[in-house]
Amino acid sequence: MFQPTTIAIVGSGAIGLYYGGRLAEAGHRVTFLLRSDYDAVREQGLRCESVHGNFHLSEVSIARDSAEIGPVDLVIVAWKATSNHLLEKILPPLLNEKTQVLTLQNGLGNCEAIAAITGPERVMAALCFVCINRIAPGTIVHTAGGRMAIGEFLPDASGRKEGVAKLFSSAKIDTAVEENVEEAVWKKLLWNVPFNGLSIAEGGKTTDQLLADNAIVLEMRALMTEVIAAAKVRGFLLDEKLIDWNIDRTRPMGAYRPSSLIDWQEGREVEIEAIWAEPLRRAEDKGLHLPHLSRLLARIRAACA
Repeated sequence: MFQPTTIAIVGSGAIGLYYGGRLAEAGHRVTFLLRSDYDAVREQGLRCESVHGNFHLSEVSIARDSAEIGPVDLVIVAWKATSNHLLEKILPPLLNEKTQVLTLQNGLGNCEAIAAITGPERVMAALCFVCINRIAPGTIVHTAGGRMAIGEFLPDASGRKEGVAKLFSSAKIDTAVEENVEEAVWKKLLWNVPFNGLSIAEGGKTTDQLLADNAIVLEMRALMTEVIAAAKVRGFLLDEKLIDWNIDRTRPMGAYRPSSLIDWQEGREVEIEAIWAEPLRRAEDKGLHLPHLSRLLARIRAACA
């Protein structure tokens, strides 16, 4: 079984700081690649207010450049897919002949981007079902969830995904293993496509505002139905009960801002390609027309122009 002892976090925003912080809190050797937060974390450490228990790491291993970190057993890519053009520069210094790479990114196409650099046999993906925001440099707030689902980019019997799942479980993170990671991505897109997308397309609405409007809820259901149809033509059968499940699990979140909404409101690039364009492209490649997703994508592009 794969048992990494040295770990590098590439992309130390909310997701990277939280999951990397949990691993470091559990005693694992974690180094964070930091840009804007470097000085704050060096001086104040990493702080997390969490529904699963607050923590403060006063001393954190950090670096400004991947060459400072050097080769590690496991690289965790946690930045937004909009930064994947930097992978070709960032990843090579972190790799030796046995290094494995795990992406925590949303949407489709991320495994392929990493595999183009490392080879597909090194790549795994994890889906993170979590409500978390970075509220200040080196400071995050975790309000709900945290479960991870880990799978292989290619079929593999070497025990890598089980080893990584054991790693996160040791950090008190609810972790499951997925046999097919693309199927798992489609399951997560059931939430990301409507909630992230409509929060922007509707002019900046939080999840509770979206769910308070019956017309928007109907549009959510239509979008989720199209995601299920797209997954089906790709060979993955998703249960239609997941539509109600995703809506019901979102109601207790209250006035939650999806990550894409935060990016849009703060002037950062939105993950349009990974979350909306690539799923639509893969469906259309199979001859499936998705009118609701097509319209949503056009509305998001217009809002982000």
